[in-house]
Amino acid sequence: MAKAKKGSSGTPATQALTAAAISHTLHPYDHDADATHFGAEAAEKLGVDPATIFKTLVVTDGSGLAVAVVPVSSQLDLKAMATALGAKKVTMADPQVAARSSGYVVGGISPIGQRTPLPTVIDSSAQRLELIMVSAGRRGLQVQLSPADLAQTTGASYAPIGR
Repeated sequence: MAKAKKGSSGTPATQALTAAAISHTLHPYDHDADATHFGAEAAEKLGVDPATIFKTLVVTDGSGLAVAVVPVSSQLDLKAMATALGAKKVTMADPQVAARSSGYVVGGISPIGQRTPLPTVIDSSAQRLELIMVSAGRRGLQVQLSPADLAQTTGASYAPIGR
């Protein structure tokens, strides 16, 4: 089990995982400041299948925020996400609102250890995988853990929200 270190890799996400004694492995990589497709960049730099790296997206139903966790090889199906949340409709949250709510920078938003815990839905494709990666709370750092541990840590549910 990885230990969150003070300094370069200690983020609220890694600290939450360590405090909960959840087995995880950190995967740092050199983030390119010009990159805009953060998940695809992580998959390429780490040499892993994009279907095993999940991106964290923040959505709004107009009255509140929620978190969607989908493979970087997929897109978020907003209608399916609304259904999963029991909402009429959801749209992508403003990036600055997402950053402020989560406490993380855009491109490094982790579903774990968010400043304001939000309803979280993980794409059901994660359940077919032994391990997945999500942002560990900063650009250039992914954390690998089991989907069940991610769901437990975030209080997430599963639904087919990717397409």
